[in-house]
Amino acid sequence: QATFHYRTLRCGAEETPLDDSRERGKPMELIAGKKFKLPARSVPIPSLPPSRCSPSPAPLPSVPQHVVLYPLVSKSLRNIAAGKDPLEGQRHCCSIAQLHDHYSLGYPDLDELQKNPQPLIFDIEVLKVEAPGSYQQDPWAMTDEEKLQAVPLIHKEGNELYRQGKVQEAAAKYYDAIACLKNLQMKEQPGSPDWIELDQKITPLLLNYCQCKLQCEEYYEVLDHCSSILNKYEDNVKAYFKRGKAHAAVWNVAEAQADFAKVLALDPSLRPVVSKELRSLEARLREKDAEDKIRFKGIFSQ
Repeated sequence: QATFHYRTLRCGAEETPLDDSRERGKPMELIAGKKFKLPARSVPIPSLPPSRCSPSPAPLPSVPQHVVLYPLVSKSLRNIAAGKDPLEGQRHCCSIAQLHDHYSLGYPDLDELQKNPQPLIFDIEVLKVEAPGSYQQDPWAMTDEEKLQAVPLIHKEGNELYRQGKVQEAAAKYYDAIACLKNLQMKEQPGSPDWIELDQKITPLLLNYCQCKLQCEEYYEVLDHCSSILNKYEDNVKAYFKRGKAHAAVWNVAEAQADFAKVLALDPSLRPVVSKELRSLEARLREKDAEDKIRFKGIFSQ
């Protein structure tokens, strides 16, 4: 595997940036035998990486006919930078829909470049080359089979990190596992048996992710994810409980009480845990009332 930064510029009187991995997240990766195909002459990978401190090689110029497909490549690069499948939007379409999708790539600058191809400059900086087996592929770079095989391993790694108290790192692992399954789910018809099976594998991972986000005090993300689970699975006790804790943390008292009541209705054995959460909420409310009285004391007598 080779890891590198790339930068693509439009030629002209003033060179205009088109794509830049330095600004769009982590560097790009090429895996032996599974290279993400860029236009001709765009990504030469040397046998040995130059030092990070060595001068960058001269950028490679191009002529329009060499980069006629680059707008499609650029769209995929931007998907990768956003953590999406690079081929997103290119599946489950009839030919007419594909034509429409390729007519507009969703980015005005790429649409213009597709209509009027221009010479580009490719500036590549190789950061490192790793031996096979010494890295873990990103979900977008895996085959469908590799994604299915990777999910239990990534899940296990996330659990171990969580037990070690490395909550942020655990959340990242759960996110990667979810991304693998989401990429597979995109290929299935929503509501089909295969789609539902994948969704049921996603749900426990998403709940683990929400637990990490609770500890990181990112409560609104927990509210969004738990609500999305409950829209599909109305009897998910863990989703109600985590959403109740998130509601309580952001002072949505009525919503928190309603979620905790739902937890008790679905699983009465959780009464001690729910009672503890409700007592904690009541104590925080009393503290808040006391602070408010001190803060606003005499405000109306002035």
